Amino acid sequence: MLARMADQATFAESAMPLMDQLYSAAMRMTRNAADAEDLVQETYMKAYRAYDRFEEGTNLKAWMYRILTNSYINRYRSKQRRPDESDIADVEDMYLYRRLGGEQSSSLGTSAEEAFLSSVTDETVKAAIEAIPENFRIAVLLADVEGFAYKEIAEILEIPIGTVMSRIHRGRKALEKQLHDLAEERNLLPDPEPTVTS
Repeated sequence: MLARMADQATFAESAMPLMDQLYSAAMRMTRNAADAEDLVQETYMKAYRAYDRFEEGTNLKAWMYRILTNSYINRYRSKQRRPDESDIADVEDMYLYRRLGGEQSSSLGTSAEEAFLSSVTDETVKAAIEAIPENFRIAVLLADVEGFAYKEIAEILEIPIGTVMSRIHRGRKALEKQLHDLAEERNLLPDPEPTVTS
């Protein structure tokens, strides 16, 4: 009984500071506050029950994210989603500034970029992110929003590191295409420069 109480005290002290980060990740995965709360609660219950198998000195955050991600995949993937309630402004900033248009971003004029950014809403960005296939989306969120390294993502998703790299690359490309198509739809891309023949 004493060992169990010691584990509980250690678990609470180590894992509770991660709750806000896990909740944010759960919101991005489930896109619904009630589901995110349930997912975090389920994650903490599973983590607490398995804490005696956690190796002290290893990455607790990655271990908790693995439980969160597996719980999401097992419980929520097939569940019909309710209307979105999440706020992903931080994702909007990251993708619009870093990934807009891929090759076009270097040639996109400041005024066109500003026009695009001012016309984009959270709903637009949510739609672009949600259009990415699920396995790519989770890998991109873990890398670009949560800040995990490829090796950590491989451990969290329990897949080879090469698969992680491929999913992130393909997910980013899919998001670039979504945002590029949006910019094109709104006539925000610069006119192509005329080809000069000599």
